[in-house]
Amino acid sequence: MAEFFENSAHLHILLNHVPTVGFGMGLGLFLIALLKRSESLQRTCLVIFFLVANVAIATYTTGNAGETVIAARNVTVGVTEGSPIITSAGGLFSWDAGRQLKIGDAVYRIERYASADEATLDRPYAGPTDPSASARLLAPFPVSSSAIRRHEDAAFVAFVLMEVTGFFAWLALWQWRALSRLATWNLVVVSLLSLATFGLMARAATLGGDIHHEEVAYQADASVDGTANEGTGLARTIGGFVNGASGQTWVWATCETLHFVGLCLLFTVVLLVDLRMLGFMKGISFAALFQLLPIGMLGFGLNLITGMMFFIAVPGQYVHNVTFFWKIVFVVLGGFNVLYFMLDDEPWRVGAGDEAPFGAKLAAGSAIFIWVAVLFCGHMLPFIGNAF
Repeated sequence: MAEFFENSAHLHILLNHVPTVGFGMGLGLFLIALLKRSESLQRTCLVIFFLVANVAIATYTTGNAGETVIAARNVTVGVTEGSPIITSAGGLFSWDAGRQLKIGDAVYRIERYASADEATLDRPYAGPTDPSASARLLAPFPVSSSAIRRHEDAAFVAFVLMEVTGFFAWLALWQWRALSRLATWNLVVVSLLSLATFGLMARAATLGGDIHHEEVAYQADASVDGTANEGTGLARTIGGFVNGASGQTWVWATCETLHFVGLCLLFTVVLLVDLRMLGFMKGISFAALFQLLPIGMLGFGLNLITGMMFFIAVPGQYVHNVTFFWKIVFVVLGGFNVLYFMLDDEPWRVGAGDEAPFGAKLAAGSAIFIWVAVLFCGHMLPFIGNAF
């Protein structure tokens, strides 16, 4: 399990370049396309916006895995008569049993949790001899929990706006297929959203650099000593509202209901479109079924919004579950798959009574597999990963 968290943190470091660099390149090309009035280049940029928004889902969800690894940098070991107790500075400790921690030349294994932010180690601590003493284990340039919260909140706002931009980019592509032209109003909306999104994402990336580059974080905040209050932050405040931390219990149940409704809308459209490509309902043309895609996208939007509400409410339940990351992988693959039906000409040649070509059947079969896999991973979260 330890290797899983480390790999997830590495994956976040790899993916976090996509929303900034990828989106920035797409924005630059989009502005050029608008100046040159090149519709083909505009469509290409809309595809880039959609793809980057799709990958951003994985980028955001792997961020909490990165926080789990960083938590090792700011910990306090209190020496007691029995096994030493390790607690996080600022409440960042969230590893499960089996996680290893290196203190000097000694390697310790987490034996059990004492509380949400406290765990017992399974071997004596090779540190201070005074039982009342404690040792602060900090890197040369410690990262404050407040720096992590600032980055988390900035990334959350940028992520939300990026997904909205990706939706309108997809809508513009859908209108282009249905009307054979790009709607001017949609291009204006995408332009404004993309400029705002890039600014917010650049800010989130800068704050993330304060965490990754220790010397920058230390110089920027000389008061960092690992004991600072982690703060609540926007994302954690919303998460507390969803999980009932402030007393209400109806929000989570409401999100569950909307999540199920969105799933029904999405999967119904997926089945109708893909089963037609596989040879069922031959009396209906693909162009007719294409009109249903916004309903499917509405369902996906409901699932994404409510799913992210669950994630920010109790991120530890998902970060510690490898099944959740497989679910995110299939969600991203589903986003790539839908572009085939938006951009390729093969499905559009399938009229009433026609047999779909092999490429369309392959895309349809893979789409059904992908979304069934998303359903399976979602339902297995409590059973395979034991996170709930």
